[in-house]
Amino acid sequence: MDLGGEFCLVCGGEPPLFTGRMCEPCSRKRVTLAKVPKNAPWTKCARCGLIDFQGKWTNVEDEDLWYELVHQNVEFHQDIEDLEIGLVAQEVDGRHTLVHIEMEGVIDDLLYTEKHTLRARMSNGVCLTCTRRAGNYFEATVQLRSSARRLTEDEFKDLRSTLDKVLLEMPDDPMFFITKEGPVTGGYDVVLGSKALARAWGRHLISEHGGQVTTTTSVVGRKDGVDLTRLTLLYRKPGYEIGDVIRWRGDLWRPTSWTGEGAILEKVERRERTGATWRDLENANVIARLSELVRVTQVSEDSTVAEFLDPTNWKMTAVRLAYEHVHGRDLLMARIEGEWVCLPRLAIDGD
Repeated sequence: MDLGGEFCLVCGGEPPLFTGRMCEPCSRKRVTLAKVPKNAPWTKCARCGLIDFQGKWTNVEDEDLWYELVHQNVEFHQDIEDLEIGLVAQEVDGRHTLVHIEMEGVIDDLLYTEKHTLRARMSNGVCLTCTRRAGNYFEATVQLRSSARRLTEDEFKDLRSTLDKVLLEMPDDPMFFITKEGPVTGGYDVVLGSKALARAWGRHLISEHGGQVTTTTSVVGRKDGVDLTRLTLLYRKPGYEIGDVIRWRGDLWRPTSWTGEGAILEKVERRERTGATWRDLENANVIARLSELVRVTQVSEDSTVAEFLDPTNWKMTAVRLAYEHVHGRDLLMARIEGEWVCLPRLAIDGD
């Protein structure tokens, strides 16, 4: 051996030398791709089943959880390159899972292959959401009311069901929960864990059912120099629906759609469309509900008048045709103050 040249610091062998100036056999005996602990803890909420994953409570696929535990708990060699990892999970019981790891990587131009086993140990915890639910935590109250009449139970159910639609459309958030809900005098209240959810629901209610939203905020405390607030969102549903017949400013109209500030109306008597604010419509009265409208087949008709059998007494009755009537089409009728009125069709009426 030439003591003037390079040699393995362990056995004195000749080059080539690798990590730590060791020959290949000595390097392979002393260098490992990773240090793998025997156990790796993880936490699952005992109440809802969410997993504490990457700093938040969420639903996680098993494979993603095992890979995350490996990255969190395994110490890889600082010079490793081209690392590839394969995992096979073996459940031992409800709390313990053996994660069998096969890894391959290059260190100082040498390819290493190793096998390890990590025991994933589950512990029970309680997530922030369940903690707050148990303590009846809430940030917002949504009050469902009507502007001009008492809503029916079915109408309250219809309004309440829109919250489920909003929850499906919004991204997952642990604070999107219902603390309590139920009927109250004059309406229905829903207490929510999130102000953002309450506001999103309010926007959805206006878009789908029209009406008005009024919000008030109250300060309930202070934390780290920041006010803690709660939101009360009052939603008032209009006293009428799309397609109803209403009397407004002395004439008959039908709401065709909602806007952020009111409704778009079409006149029954002639072709005329206008927008009106909720304040403008405060004195509007429902004359006939969409559900009360009837369709009849005319016996005869000319350009302006049709005859039909009155479904209330089966007598031949004449009625003036709607301005947009198509010859031969059935008549859409409303009973208004004891008389039949033929209505122009809206999109909600169909053909």
